[in-house]
Amino acid sequence: MTTPPPSATPQATAHPAGLKRAQFGWYLNDWANAAFSATVLTVFLGPYLTDIATNAADAHGDVHPLGLPVPAGAFFPYTVSASVLFSVAAMLIAGMAADRHGRHRAMLGSFSYIGAAATMGMFFLDGSNYLLGGVLLILANVCYAVSTTLANSYLPGLAPPDERDTVSSKGWAFGYAAGALVLILNLALFLGHSSLGLSSGTAVRLCLASAGAWWAAFLTIALRRLPPRAGPAPVAKPVDEHAGGTLHELLGTLREMRRYPLTLLFLTAFLFYNDGIQTVISQASLYGSQELGMSQTTLIASVLLVQVVAIGGALLLGRIADRWGAKRTILGSLAAWVAVLAFGYVLPAHQPVWFCTLAAAIGLVLGGSQALSRSLFSHLIPAGHEAEYFSLYRISDRGTSWMGPLAFGLAYQLTDSYRVAIISLVTFFVIGFLLLMRVPVRSAIEAVGNPVPGSTPHDRDPSCPAPARTARRSRRRQRPSETNPETE
Repeated sequence: MTTPPPSATPQATAHPAGLKRAQFGWYLNDWANAAFSATVLTVFLGPYLTDIATNAADAHGDVHPLGLPVPAGAFFPYTVSASVLFSVAAMLIAGMAADRHGRHRAMLGSFSYIGAAATMGMFFLDGSNYLLGGVLLILANVCYAVSTTLANSYLPGLAPPDERDTVSSKGWAFGYAAGALVLILNLALFLGHSSLGLSSGTAVRLCLASAGAWWAAFLTIALRRLPPRAGPAPVAKPVDEHAGGTLHELLGTLREMRRYPLTLLFLTAFLFYNDGIQTVISQASLYGSQELGMSQTTLIASVLLVQVVAIGGALLLGRIADRWGAKRTILGSLAAWVAVLAFGYVLPAHQPVWFCTLAAAIGLVLGGSQALSRSLFSHLIPAGHEAEYFSLYRISDRGTSWMGPLAFGLAYQLTDSYRVAIISLVTFFVIGFLLLMRVPVRSAIEAVGNPVPGSTPHDRDPSCPAPARTARRSRRRQRPSETNPETE
């Protein structure tokens, strides 16, 4: 039998207790940073920063960051889009450096603590200082993007190929559980702000700051359980510490990816459909408050509902993937996303029940589509380059996409309608669906030198060559004693 490459073997296989400890630390990292995703990006900051920008707007309703006229209602999505322009370079360089020096845990901690500090700094947003809000959002979102890139790079070393979908789904479930818990606490604070002698603005600022405090506190526990390096050391390369050498090495990594066109095809598909997912997440509260007239209380309750339903959704789609394969399950979830957007487009205003129904539908497909995409991509990475490749993956992951917010902002600016803006995102899901259909998963895994999982999900992938499927059916018809154990 062929020995699997290092990336296929969990780092602590010889010590199951150590592996479980590392897995739990990895889950806790999702538990820690979920507060930023749920409380800051999804619920509070969009409407609150839009109100601050509106306070600073001129007679035409525009603000002027860097001297450019921008509608106050588009400032938040444009700022989210701008943050990715910084995130792209930061994630690629950080991922390359982490793989080269083996300092995944140290870099994960550094970026996470900076992001948490920027989030806590949002407590000082008040009046019309929208520029401070934009700077803090960009800093926090860039650090969030880099930290989750480094965390994702741990996945290949935390579980064997057959268990990766399950481990990834559990990580998302931990994140959604934490997001739900933080939102419950924030909802209690926001609803009870009058009895506490606080204004609604002060309550929102406390909720924003609490997300940063939560992130920093649980990150400290998570870091104690993660190993210093995410995966095996890559093949040694000449090291040039100068900026020019770093840029040259970065371009070399991008050129090297051309050796794996199927990995690039999956990554391209993911960039499109996950841009759509992340834009729905980051702009849902803005859509609910500005277009549908939902109160802050309804928005918090609906996002809480998303978090709770997403826990079960992530685990449910993980079970479905065990039977039908990750690729088929993701394709089904993308079709469901199109239906969700169509429902959101026709949703009546000032109807909290229908808005919560939309939130439940989003939660059902949200966690599973993200968790399975992460685990599927982990099979398509050559050993020793986990952080580098997850840097590219992370460009469009969890709130750092730029195409979707840009399209959303432009659609609103051109039509003055958030309904048109939300339905325009269908394009991203359709393109992603069509590209993902063209990815032969089994061939893509073999192309990077990783073992194809022996369990049924990838064997049932419809992109497997017909002769391979025929051979498998033939083996299944054999009696157990006639089956070659080396091929099972």
